[in-house]
Formats: sequence, structure tokens, C-alpha cells
Amino acid sequence: MAEKGRWVRQIGEGTQFYGESLPGVPVLEIAGDRRVLIEQHRGVIEYGTEQISIRMKYGIVCINGCGLQLKQMTKAQLIVTGQIDCIRIQRGC
Repeated sequence: MAEKGRWVRQIGEGTQFYGESLPGVPVLEIAGDRRVLIEQHRGVIEYGTEQISIRMKYGIVCINGCGLQLKQMTKAQLIVTGQIDCIRIQRGC
């Protein structure tokens, strides 16, 4: 199974997928400094108006800013709005 995951990552890293995603691979879409859409998430770890942390397949995405809100959340995707100052990916968590 690990072999399949490595193969999928190699394909994704070696090609340009604009607007497309590979199955099971997390997708982050940033719209200016006011909105972040995350697909393939695994739940919210931390929630506050200045930081929201989301678990992903390969680690954690931390969104920092001011007036942050979890605007929408479904099993498939979530949307964070507010003044976004920083997005950090912590791999291997």
C-alpha cells in the first residue's frame, strides 16, 4: 500500500494539475487573503479567531490571521474566512 502512495505522489509532483486533484491528495485553494478552501481534510484540531489547525493526510495545516471563522465544513471540504496572514504546513504530524 505504501508503494501505491509513493507512486501517486510522484505522479502529482511530476505533472502540472491545475484545477484537478488526485484521489486522496489534499487540496488547498487560497483566494486572496480572505478565504481558504481545503479538500480531503481529516478534521479540525484547533479552532480560534486567530488560528485554525486542520489535520490532513500528510500532516497539519495551520491558518493564522484575525477574525478567522470556519464558514463551512462537510466531510469532503471546509472553508475558512477572515483576514489570513499565514498558512503553514507541518508535514509528518
